[in-house]
Amino acid sequence: MEELSNPHRSLGLLLRLLNQHWGEDVDAALRSAGLDGIRASHANVFPFVPPEGIQISELARLANMRKQSMGEAVDQLERAGYVERRPDPRDRRARLVFLTPRGDAVRSVAVAAGRRVEERWIALTGAQEIEAFRETMQRLNARLRASQETG
Repeated sequence: MEELSNPHRSLGLLLRLLNQHWGEDVDAALRSAGLDGIRASHANVFPFVPPEGIQISELARLANMRKQSMGEAVDQLERAGYVERRPDPRDRRARLVFLTPRGDAVRSVAVAAGRRVEERWIALTGAQEIEAFRETMQRLNARLRASQETG
């Protein structure tokens, strides 16, 4: 009931606001680096593409999103020159997604911007609080994934 009287205590709202803050800083860094056309949905692609490439179905699973939505994001990024698809040498019917040099630049700029955000948050709250927050989110994420996989 407290969430109705004080919506700023809602965990979902707080997480969304923090994510929005993070995203704004990363977006500004990407624009400053001349890396345009990146949308929030594209953030589900870059962290999960390994150097050896990955199939869209696996990307979707790792990002916890629908395969169709992941396919659309990859299509958009391919048109913008951030990713490319190549045949999967292990499965002739499948294709792998790879980051292009432009896509690698997105990842490095975003990671650096994220580190700056994290450093600011540490300065505002303390390193122990941020580390405890990270560990709680990792633990919760792992448990949610495990519960989805078991049923």
